[in-house]
Amino acid sequence: MPYSSEHKAQTRARIVGAARRLFNRHGFEQVSIDRIMLEAGLTRGGFYHHFDSKDALYAAAVASFTTCNPFRPDAAATPAPAPMQLARMLLDVYLCDEVFDNVDHHCPLYALPGDVARAGLSPQKAYTQLIRNLTDVYARALEDRPDGAQRAQAIVALCVGGMVLARTTDDAALRASLRAAARQQALALLEGGPASIAA
Repeated sequence: MPYSSEHKAQTRARIVGAARRLFNRHGFEQVSIDRIMLEAGLTRGGFYHHFDSKDALYAAAVASFTTCNPFRPDAAATPAPAPMQLARMLLDVYLCDEVFDNVDHHCPLYALPGDVARAGLSPQKAYTQLIRNLTDVYARALEDRPDGAQRAQAIVALCVGGMVLARTTDDAALRASLRAAARQQALALLEGGPASIAA
């Protein structure tokens, strides 16, 4: 008896979740299809019922984040906050210690940039959409400013760059100060002032 479409969707989601965790921990090249399927509690034979290739799974893993936004409307029963409140909440969460320490759930924007750049068009397309979706959260909060779109892009660059650099060092103080500096400058951009360096 064939599996239902619901069962197939649930199985696919398990594979994507396992892949995302493993890609975040080890990178694209270091993770095999066998390892992903083992992490998902499945056998390799079922992989090709859901994906044509590892690249296709990689694209799905990137796309599964949608916005790297834990406050999106479908994430909770409560209504979404106002755009500026949402932008501030996302900025605080994105650069916080808890998110930094939770490697399995890191946003692909800072967890996988090197891999995506080498992975081909399908993962790059998913990554591009993720950048646009995250930028849009900040752009909506800044829509009354003529330079709102540029500020939104700069905020995303600060957040992602701060996390990328923080992931590269074994110096705990530097990890914290990089993220704090990124947050300070991003908040200045969000609140409409110049992104000046504090003394």
